[in-house]
Amino acid sequence: MKYLIVGLGNIGPEYELTRHNIGFLTLDRLADSQSCNWESSRLAFKSEFKYKGRQIHLIKPTTYMNLSGKAVNYWMKELKIQKENTLVVVDEVALPFGALRMRGKGSAAGHNGLKNIEELTGGSNYPRLRMGIGNDFPKGKQVDFVLGRFTEGEFAELPLIMDRASEMILSFCTLGIQQTMNNFNN
Repeated sequence: MKYLIVGLGNIGPEYELTRHNIGFLTLDRLADSQSCNWESSRLAFKSEFKYKGRQIHLIKPTTYMNLSGKAVNYWMKELKIQKENTLVVVDEVALPFGALRMRGKGSAAGHNGLKNIEELTGGSNYPRLRMGIGNDFPKGKQVDFVLGRFTEGEFAELPLIMDRASEMILSFCTLGIQQTMNNFNN
């Protein structure tokens, strides 16, 4: 069984530790825990490892957030991985900081990275792990908030949140989405 795990984010040092890059950060942490290295490949940084008999491919698109679908579509086809075995890890302002929700499908809810994935892969019926970044911003300042860095307090909590998200990713690949949602969504 093969799985494609996609962390959404933006490349470049100016975006590295921003809320919008929590997908990249989480995949970096997962790759580290599995002693994997990243390589620059077509449309993405790519890593892979075996876990409990599963081949798990990780990608961090280098297309920038709003064009993430290009990389997702390419790697799904290149690796011959079905949509139901593709999990997108994404930041979510509608969830409090630290909340984690896995869903089998859903709307883009205004997230341009998800919109592009829907456009290029043919719909919203793909699993996603939504990572809450909160919504503590004044009206009209959402872009500044998501492209802003985590507060010191949030940064201190991030490792535990990313470890929990990594557990959910590995559970998705071994136990399936339904069991993972039952075990982890709260």
